[in-house]
Amino acid sequence: MPHYDLAIIGSGSGNSLISPFWAGKRVALIDGGVFGGTCVNVGCIPTKMFAYPAALAAVPAEASRLGVDLTLDSARWNAIRDRIFGRIDAISESGRRYRAEELDNVDLYQEFVRFTGPRSLQTESGTRITADQVAVAAGSRAVKPDVPGMDLPQVHTSDTVMRIDGPPRQVVVVGGGYIAAEFAAIFHGFGSEVVQVNRSGRLLRGNDGEIARRFAEAAARRWKLELGFSLQAVEDTGDGRVTAVFDDGDGKQLRLETDIVLMATGRVPNTDKLDVGAAGFDLAPDKTLSVDPQLRVLSHGEPVGGVYALGDVANRFQLKHVANREARVVAHNLEHPERLRSIDYTGVPFAVFTQPQLAAVGLTEEEARARAGGAEDIVVAVQDYGTTAYGWAMEDSEGIVKLIAEKSTGRLLGAHILGHEAAMLIQPLVQAIAFSTPVPTLARGPYWIHPALTEVVENALLALEVDVPGDVPL
Repeated sequence: MPHYDLAIIGSGSGNSLISPFWAGKRVALIDGGVFGGTCVNVGCIPTKMFAYPAALAAVPAEASRLGVDLTLDSARWNAIRDRIFGRIDAISESGRRYRAEELDNVDLYQEFVRFTGPRSLQTESGTRITADQVAVAAGSRAVKPDVPGMDLPQVHTSDTVMRIDGPPRQVVVVGGGYIAAEFAAIFHGFGSEVVQVNRSGRLLRGNDGEIARRFAEAAARRWKLELGFSLQAVEDTGDGRVTAVFDDGDGKQLRLETDIVLMATGRVPNTDKLDVGAAGFDLAPDKTLSVDPQLRVLSHGEPVGGVYALGDVANRFQLKHVANREARVVAHNLEHPERLRSIDYTGVPFAVFTQPQLAAVGLTEEEARARAGGAEDIVVAVQDYGTTAYGWAMEDSEGIVKLIAEKSTGRLLGAHILGHEAAMLIQPLVQAIAFSTPVPTLARGPYWIHPALTEVVENALLALEVDVPGDVPL
């Protein structure tokens, strides 16, 4: 039975735990999926490599509003696909080969594994492994509902849809979250006829209500939305196409014939694949591993020494930048158990690379008012892109910045942006929340470039009616 100083489950952010510290020690890296994890292979990176050219393909329609006539000759999906995965597959293989063949102290097990105890594991082939320390970074996976037709080749998840021959003429996107929003925009940009169907009446459920409403209005101007319908089945039409069958719960049926169906209804942590019960580990209600602030896995509410977890398997965010931050904390704690560090989730931002983009950090207005008991100490400002000079240049009628703050302290509680380059415009607001910068200081302390689009953020800050905590520049 091989014994290791460290066993790592997952080759995404978990792969980064193998630092020079472990050069003279034995490390097991275990992953039955594609080496490199979700982000590089089927998540953040390839989706954005599709989203950017899809946005370029949509430029002619945007330009025509401003008096510039452009034409789109074609969108060569297969060429784009091959360029993307020609690069990504090589990165994955290079990483696999480096760990498997070039490091004498690392053993790579390319198979799935389950726990037999807190620090003991068994691979699919039957190899039993023990380790002094264990890091669980097993990630998450896309899910399909338990309805007929999910095994048809025309039914995809985000794990498979980017490798199809295409673009398809018609696409049905099932779901209302960020994955659905991004892929609806991608296929729309490349010229597909897109219908997005969601079982609730609201898209982007975790977002601020006003932002979600405005996004739905913007999305409906680009592709078709059908809200309040649940998928019942996908039927094979016999001619290479399928029919997605939906029901609104009151007897109204929706039937959509299409080339492909994209199931974008969420991802689940892979804890159920690990037999964590055999190790006695605690699970949170969302089925992630329960961890303490030092990211030690809990058993009956107490931390298990030498066992850590990070990434989608251990947090609710499902964001690569969160997993990377957690990996740095876990790496330190594995190497220095005598002086543990804690994770800080203050100001975790996210962005949705759809059309138009969304980005947010902190509390929604609903959350802020609930926490304050609806008190008058919560102030809100909404600034349209179109109120700034750059917004005039764009003739923008969709973009907005929404800020939520605490009136008495001037503390920024939440920031939400919908519109052009929202993912970049949000960053100074992320920093303000992370470093507790008062709203007046951020608004008046630095210079804001005129007439850059960042003025919409500046003006939103100035519109917040907070009490000034001390002197700020005029």
